[in-house]
Amino acid sequence: MVDKILYEFVKECGYEKALDMFKNISSGKKLRSKLILKIAGENEISLRLCAVIELIHLASLLHDDVIDDSTIRRGKPSINALFGSKNSIMLGDILYSKGFYEIVNLDPQIAKIISKAVLDLSIGEMMDVDLGSRFNPNLDEYLKMIELKTAVLIEAAARSAAILAKLDDEAYAVYGKNLGLAFQIVDDILDIISDENRLGKPAFNDYKEGKTTLPYIFLYNALNLDDKEILKSLWGKELDENQTRWIKDKFDEFDIVKKSKIFAKELGNKAISAVSNHSLQEIVSSMIDREF
Repeated sequence: MVDKILYEFVKECGYEKALDMFKNISSGKKLRSKLILKIAGENEISLRLCAVIELIHLASLLHDDVIDDSTIRRGKPSINALFGSKNSIMLGDILYSKGFYEIVNLDPQIAKIISKAVLDLSIGEMMDVDLGSRFNPNLDEYLKMIELKTAVLIEAAARSAAILAKLDDEAYAVYGKNLGLAFQIVDDILDIISDENRLGKPAFNDYKEGKTTLPYIFLYNALNLDDKEILKSLWGKELDENQTRWIKDKFDEFDIVKKSKIFAKELGNKAISAVSNHSLQEIVSSMIDREF
């Protein structure tokens, strides 16, 4: 049903090329929509809220792929690979604009929450670009960036749904924020332990793209001075087999994957303790344990 509303939203824009491009976007897990429907139930308003949140999320991914020069999204060619970066950016703008157009039909408090989330998301994207311009082992900066880039929209989805359901929106905001942080860190981990078939993108892609993610921050802080310099020298480069093996061996030596999983699970536990909702607690557990 959410997919149908999304399609109708884009169709209503009245531009056939945009609709044709939209049809080529690979469908994702729709975590944000699942949260909304689990919290608020399925009704006309909650479904439209889902569609608005998904439009915004898709728009951010379109821009993200252009920024990262990514040609693969969810195992298929990205929109920028198929139609070019200019068209991809403009489609993202159309989806953002349509999302905001539809926001006016929602509760003003919800509209304000979503609008603030999009502002924060945009700042998070800029922070990601800035942090990606250099090797950055600062954990606090990285956590702030993923909070803004990833967690805020999940937080907004959970909080908005709680308002619809007349529940404690502050508690659900805590749930959404910590779920979002854990979700991104699990993605960080999967980048180094999964293969291309599972990920839909090459393994070790984050570090090649200049992203100093949580496992690399943990690893850097565990290494001696000489190995720190080696790790920094490999940042942002295409890695050959020996270099990839060196990183993998160091991850194993210092049990970095386990430490990263524990960190994600601690965030997941914060999410679980914030709400008394078994199905939402199950979402946290299944998300953290995916592919591990």
